Amino acid sequence: MKDTITPEDEQQIENAIKQAEENTSGEIRVHIENKCEIDVLDRATQVFAYLHMHQTALRNGVLFYVALKSHKFAVLGDAGINAVVPPNFWNEITSLVIGYFKQEKYAEGLAKGIIMAGEQLKTYFPNKGESDINELKNDISYGKD
Repeated sequence: MKDTITPEDEQQIENAIKQAEENTSGEIRVHIENKCEIDVLDRATQVFAYLHMHQTALRNGVLFYVALKSHKFAVLGDAGINAVVPPNFWNEITSLVIGYFKQEKYAEGLAKGIIMAGEQLKTYFPNKGESDINELKNDISYGKD
């Protein structure tokens, strides 16, 4: 993974998370691993739980899940988000990110998708100003392989 995602890429992705979260109380995480042996949404759900993303106060966590070598990607929102957004809410983000992935522009695709998610989330979960706290880390989590 580290041969695909450079330290500069990590910085670009983490900056996008920070920028996106300035507009919303939503919390965004990115998890990258090489292989996904099961359905991508099932694996994203496992990672979501592993990262304790369901523990945000408004249940408004968002996971960008990437399996590089398996060529799988998913965006998964928590119950609080999915209760209020339209059914196709994640489709536009997914299409955008996958378009960049097909060009092997992983960091750029994730960064643009994250910014788009932040813009869309601010409608439903606006930033609460000084009372808004960062509930989840902004760093990228990595799988074992």
